[in-house]
Formats: sequence, C-alpha cells, structure tokens
Amino acid sequence: MIMYHEEDLSLLDAEAELDSPLDHIQPLTAESEVAKPDPELMLALLENPQPQQRMLAARAFCDIEYKQAIPHLISLLTDDCPLVRVSAAYGIGRNPSQEAVDPLINQLNIDCNGYVRKGVVWALGNCRDRRSVIPLAYALRTDISAVRLWAASGLAQMAGVSYEAVVGAIPPLIESLVQDAIAAVRSNSAWSIGQLCKELPSNVVYATAIDALIQAFAEDKDLGVREDAKASLLGVGDPRGLQLIETLEQEGWF
Repeated sequence: MIMYHEEDLSLLDAEAELDSPLDHIQPLTAESEVAKPDPELMLALLENPQPQQRMLAARAFCDIEYKQAIPHLISLLTDDCPLVRVSAAYGIGRNPSQEAVDPLINQLNIDCNGYVRKGVVWALGNCRDRRSVIPLAYALRTDISAVRLWAASGLAQMAGVSYEAVVGAIPPLIESLVQDAIAAVRSNSAWSIGQLCKELPSNVVYATAIDALIQAFAEDKDLGVREDAKASLLGVGDPRGLQLIETLEQEGWF
C-alpha cells in the first residue's frame, strides 16, 4: 500500500479538498423536469474510444440506478484517464454492488490521484461490505485529509453490515477523533462513532467509544468537533455522556 502525505494536496483543488465527492459533479440536465439520460445510450458510451465520452457516460450513472452498468463501471476504475476513473467511482457509489468491492479496494491501494481515491472511499462506504473496513481504516490513518474525511464517513456505513464490521471500524475512528490534525476529519469521526455505537451492546468496545466522544466534547479545541461529539452522545443516549453534558453546561464550560 502507498502512504500519502499532505504534500500530495497538489492533486486536489485546495478549496474543494474537503467537499463531498459529488459536489463538483455538475448535473447532466439543467432542470429537474428534463428527462434523465437514456441508460442504454449511456451504457454504450461507457465503451467509447474518447475519454470525454466515457467520463460523461460514467457521470450519468451518478443519477441513474442501472445495475447493467456495474461491470462496465468496474472496468473503468482502471481507465488511463483519471477523470474517467473518478466518474466511474461516483457511478458505483450510486449503484453499489458487492462485485465492485474488491476492484474498488485494489484501485484505492494503487491510484496516485487524490480525486480518484476520494471517490473510491465514498463508493466503498456505500457498498456496505465488511471487506471495506480494513482499507477504509488504512485510508483514515494514512491518506491526505480529503480522503480521510470520506473514509471516516464510509466507516459509519458498517453499522448496517455486521457486529464484527462495527467492532473493526471503531478503533481507527477513535484514533482519528483523538489524533487527526484536521478538525473536519475529527468531526466526521465523531459522527461515525455515534452511528456505530447505536448498534453496539454495552460492552468494552462501546464504553471505549463513549469515552472518546466524552473526551472530544470536553477537550477538543475546535467548537465544531465538540458540537459533533455532543450530538453523537445525545444521539446514542448514553447516561454517562448525558450527565457530563448537563454538568459541563450547568457549570458554564460552554
């Protein structure tokens, strides 16, 4: 696996770095009443020799749910053109498939383009598969901030997968909440921990996660992170967390 550094931000637009993967994918139709592209036509264009046409076709499947496109979108994950690869990742994210998980993981491990990796981790989360836990956790620990942000959100999707997937997702999220230098990544980690804790029984893993949220609420330097940690504690309804929130607010800490 490749380890990435913040110096790799040249791969991403600095202002758009932490945006949603789909924020800068313009809709193919200007008005909502205009019909969406014909899926069969877009399917044929996925194999067009012109990269621009392949990209536009892959983007169309961000709006269209069409399972017949999945094998073609998977194939385009290794396209020579990074714009095609990232569009294919977004298309898979809108058309999640278990068949796409391993190809997405493989591309995450080898792709040097930050935009592509950002789209891939988003798609991996949407696929909701236990196989995604380890690569998403690795991305959360080692990749550039834009990718870490969406790796954190992707791990929240393990809530609907299995108990084992939830348990595997909690430790890297706690590590990120405590250590990540970027406040937005810590905030996403706090939100994801809250989503996962709702699926856990009251055990050691649960208690450790609640402790991390309590620590972030009480100690993080960023107001947004503290608010997201608080929201997660309120959402889980943990008695210790609720009591601490009440006590600190009564004492005028916030």
